[in-house]
Amino acid sequence: MIYTVTFNPSLDYILRLDDLTRGEINRATYENILPGGKGLNVSMVLKNLGHESRALGFVAGFTGEAVEKQFKSFGCEADFVHLDEGFSRINVKIKAKEETEINGQGPLIPKAAQNALFQKLETLKDGDTLVLAGSIPNTLPDDIYERIMERLAHRGIRIVVDATKGLLRKVLKYGPWLIKPNNHELGEMFDTELKTEKDILAHAKKLQEMGAKNVLISMAGDGALFLTEMGESFRSPAPEGTLVNSVGAGDSMVAGFLAGFAESGGSWERAFFMGVATGSASAFSENLATRPEVEALLKTIG
Repeated sequence: MIYTVTFNPSLDYILRLDDLTRGEINRATYENILPGGKGLNVSMVLKNLGHESRALGFVAGFTGEAVEKQFKSFGCEADFVHLDEGFSRINVKIKAKEETEINGQGPLIPKAAQNALFQKLETLKDGDTLVLAGSIPNTLPDDIYERIMERLAHRGIRIVVDATKGLLRKVLKYGPWLIKPNNHELGEMFDTELKTEKDILAHAKKLQEMGAKNVLISMAGDGALFLTEMGESFRSPAPEGTLVNSVGAGDSMVAGFLAGFAESGGSWERAFFMGVATGSASAFSENLATRPEVEALLKTIG
C-alpha cells in the first residue's frame, strides 16, 4: 500500500482572470474548488493512474468535512485525524497574467492528534511506501518529519520526501528512498546557484552522500534528471506543451514515478519517464493528470 501524509490539507479555490488589478473589483472567468495539499495531490493522481493509496493527515471543521467529502468523491481513500477545534484552511489560487496564491494558516494540531497520526503510521509494514510531502504548519513541531522517519526506520518501508531546503536536509540521515527537489531548491540547499547540468548532477550526488538513496530533480522547462542508488543516471527533456497550471505538477511527478515503478516491477527508467510525463500532464491541464494524458506524453519522451 502507498500512504501519503498531508499535515495541512486545504480547500483550494482556483480562479482564472484576464488580469488582476489591485484595489479594484476583479471578476473571474473560471472558478473551481478542489481538495488541496501535496500528499492529497499525490493520492488523487495515483487514483487517476489506476493505483490505490491511503491519505493520512489532519482535518477540522466544515472545511475539513468538505475536503474529505470531495477527496473521497474522486474514489480516494482517506484515514484523517479529525480535530475538535478550528477549521481546515482555504487557499486561493489566482491565475491571471501571473499566478498569485493566498494560503490560509490551518488549525491548531494538539499533541493528542499528533499521537493519533503516529498510531496510524504504526500499521505500515515491510514493502509499503510512505510519501511525506509539503511544508509543516507552525502548529506542529518542526522536526515532525524526523520523528516519523525515526519511528519507521529499519522496517522495510520506502519513504519518499518532497520538501524544501531545511526540512529535506534534516531527514537525509534517515536514508529516504526517494527525494524530489527541483533544481532551484537543490541550489538553495547548498547556498549556491546551479547554472549547468553538471553542477546539478554534482550536487544531487552530494545528497546521496548525505543519505538519500534515489534523487529525482525536476527542472521545469529543462526537463528532469534522476540518480539511482545503483549509480545509474537518467535524463529527459521536458515534453512539449503549454503551461496551464503549475499547482500539483511536482506532486504529479512523484505519483507518476511510483506508478511507473510499480507497473514495471521496479524499473528505474520506466518510473522516471512516467514521472516526467505525469508531472507535465498536470502542468498542461486545468486539473490533475489523467491516464490518457500521461500515456500520450510518455510516447514523446520515453
